Amino acid sequence: MKNRKLGNSGLEVSTLGLGCMGLSFGYGPAANTKDAIKLLHAAVENGITFFDTAEAYGPFANEELLGEALEPFRNQLVIATKFGFAGGDSKAGLDSSPKRIREVAEASLKRLRTDHIDLFYQHRVDPNVPMEDVAGTIKDLISEGKVKHFGLSEAGVQSIRKAHAVQPVTALQSEYSLWWREPENEILPLLEELGIGFVPFSPLGKGFLTGAINSDTTFDQTDFRNIVPRFSTEARAANQAMVDLLTKIAEEKQATPAQIALAWLLAQKPWIVPIPGTTKIHRLEENLGAVEIELTANDLSKIEEAASEIQIEGARYPEHLQKRVGN
Repeated sequence: MKNRKLGNSGLEVSTLGLGCMGLSFGYGPAANTKDAIKLLHAAVENGITFFDTAEAYGPFANEELLGEALEPFRNQLVIATKFGFAGGDSKAGLDSSPKRIREVAEASLKRLRTDHIDLFYQHRVDPNVPMEDVAGTIKDLISEGKVKHFGLSEAGVQSIRKAHAVQPVTALQSEYSLWWREPENEILPLLEELGIGFVPFSPLGKGFLTGAINSDTTFDQTDFRNIVPRFSTEARAANQAMVDLLTKIAEEKQATPAQIALAWLLAQKPWIVPIPGTTKIHRLEENLGAVEIELTANDLSKIEEAASEIQIEGARYPEHLQKRVGN
């Protein structure tokens, strides 16, 4: 496994990380603990050193799972977690008050069975708490040795600038993939200017870009894709064109659509580290194969040209969740 540095921070991680949310939350029933630990151990054995969790995934179950599974390898790994929701519940509203940030830090350290959090993200910008107060609290936690690096998730340009002026931001985590390219407009140029790394979540379009989902696919009733407009039956039928494009390129490269989607992201900037999630070891291994795929300038230009002809249908979030991003 190759490594990458997240911006100018010096934080070095594996070229692909592992998004762990789906093991406990969001995509139907939680994985069996034994199977989840087996998957996390397989990730370590395959060279992944960057693991992403949050108190809100469960709540709390995901951090506890990582604490148990990764404790034997802790010193070799970079573990990222997040604060920002009242009581750790993503349905309960935002709370990034300094008091709450400190409470989350202490609780996360215990659940993760560690003495420091490598990368502590604000999960969503809280309009009721000045960003300077958030960044200042993280600065204090860093000086105390409890946190190593500060991150933001789904933050907008102004929030990133305000935070970075108080405590340098190591990484921004936001959605980015061939079917959600909004970060290219303002976010990527800003990150380049400030020397901040980028950690795309949902780099495979919440599973859609793998080719394993079509307009006939049904999701478990607890799967949040049921409320995502982009996953309506009509939108999936329309968006199949992007999967068809990836499949065509994959055939030429003797790869899979997922590998091409990840290789495309890796080719955008050397400080981009995607964190695809999975519950299956064979998918984990497939994703890791993307690191070895070289897309030439000609390949990228062909993808760009073909992708520009495809109109992606459906919003990426329902309205109530969309209000929490880009602030």
